[in-house]
Amino acid sequence: MSERSERTREHGLSDGEAGSGAHGKIDVSIVLPVYNEKGHLGQEIDRIRAAMDASEFSYEIIVIDDGSNDGSGDALRQIDGIRLLQFLTNRGSGSARKYGTRASRGDIVVWTDVDMSYPNDLIPELVREMEGYDQVVGARTSEEGTHKAFRVPAKAFIRKLASYLVQTPIPDLNSGMRAFRKDVALQYVSQLPPGFSCVTTITLTFLAHGYTVRYWPITYSTRAGESKFHWASDTRRYLLQVIRMTLSFDPFRVFLPIGFLFTFLGLGKLIYDLADGDFRVAINTLLIFLVAFQIFVIGMLADLIGRATRATHEVQPAAGYTRDVPPTFPPGHGARRSEGARRAEEVLR
Repeated sequence: MSERSERTREHGLSDGEAGSGAHGKIDVSIVLPVYNEKGHLGQEIDRIRAAMDASEFSYEIIVIDDGSNDGSGDALRQIDGIRLLQFLTNRGSGSARKYGTRASRGDIVVWTDVDMSYPNDLIPELVREMEGYDQVVGARTSEEGTHKAFRVPAKAFIRKLASYLVQTPIPDLNSGMRAFRKDVALQYVSQLPPGFSCVTTITLTFLAHGYTVRYWPITYSTRAGESKFHWASDTRRYLLQVIRMTLSFDPFRVFLPIGFLFTFLGLGKLIYDLADGDFRVAINTLLIFLVAFQIFVIGMLADLIGRATRATHEVQPAAGYTRDVPPTFPPGHGARRSEGARRAEEVLR
């Protein structure tokens, strides 16, 4: 066995499909991305472990050290009972969550942070809320992050835009604490971006494909350590990711309003030309109609491409209630089958 394989197994992850089925299925996999969180790692992991030990769920804790340079990696190696994957360079929290999800063995995957801001002692309750749902998001009731004067209005605008694009109210678009079905998430995990907007992506992806998402109110505390969120660049990424996903799943939600806007502008300009220009139509009026036509065509092409490349098979959504009954056969069906089987045996003889 190679030195690399020995190190990998030492930290709880097997080669290839890291840990998939090696120890059988369990209930919950808790994925923790870590980047420079040395001062409170042990306290937060102990809090999660105590809550899960007191619950009815089997579980595992998967910690992804995303290239920490403050000694977090060395501290994590001293903590027993966790599966540990350490990157040598910082790849982003989205990459950490993506690889942790792929490595998980649980039917339900929980994402949360280790910065003391989320109520991780309530993870068992979060998982219980999954009954009948495909994903449960811990919806924060307050904003405790840095740069609140910029973050709050920017996040409110992006949240309203996302709610319009998926036609579903979204009280918290980018909460870092959530639980979801692994079999559903694995269909789309390759689409997750490497940065903070991965939590936005997983929410919108579930909603866009008809899976149920529940929002469970949680308290949000002031984080420990230094925030990794950059309000300008990360807000821009959030906005672009919302628009990008909408163009992928439902492009008409973007192109139709813009196309109709240019159409009405063209009609207004046309009426003005006819009334003020002795029934002569200006060139710029025709250009406005041409722009509207092109936008409609681009929207139709984007929709056709999206439908053509969409997966042909999707995991069944969760149901709040199910009932199963055996199939019904016509009278004498069993006797006819027995007679047919007898004749087949006679032919074989």
